[in-house]
Amino acid sequence: MKSGDGRMAGDIPETRLIATVDALRLALLESPDVLSFTLGGTIDEETAAAAETDGVPREFLDFCRVLDGASCGPDVRLFGLEEAEECQFYCGPVVDSPLPLSPEKLFCIGMINQAAIFLDRAGGGVLGALGIGSDWIDAERFEQLAPGLEAFFLERLAAPEYVRLASIDDELLEYDDWLKLLRRAGLAG
Repeated sequence: MKSGDGRMAGDIPETRLIATVDALRLALLESPDVLSFTLGGTIDEETAAAAETDGVPREFLDFCRVLDGASCGPDVRLFGLEEAEECQFYCGPVVDSPLPLSPEKLFCIGMINQAAIFLDRAGGGVLGALGIGSDWIDAERFEQLAPGLEAFFLERLAAPEYVRLASIDDELLEYDDWLKLLRRAGLAG
């Protein structure tokens, strides 16, 4: 039996991430009022192997094997592989920025309220300078948003925490497609 993303049951051991993404995919299929590009697909092993050879972190590729990007609302995006590869310029050093930007140390994985978020290549944590929007480059330091990409997705994006993280105005809550999808998948109240 195939799952919502075309995997055959038994191909990959069931994990909380897979179960969550499958619930979101099912909710999306049953939600014609939610934009279909909200959830990305998956990458195959050949694509992952080529990307790893090009320096893409394995943790990001493992995540993309389950979910290759998500548009979690107007101001929250988790990049798929192709978009991530195009957005690595965010990792480059910036004159007068106190942030330790370096493509050798960081891998840009998305944006939240116009601020880039990164996977720490050494420790695997998700880092960002949130709360200041497009001025993130002027932050004094990064904060750790989660110990890893899977935890970031499960605890911050596919959970009630999303509303706070995305800074959604109470008046706009009912119009947020990601929140609709989370609720329909039983992941947020």
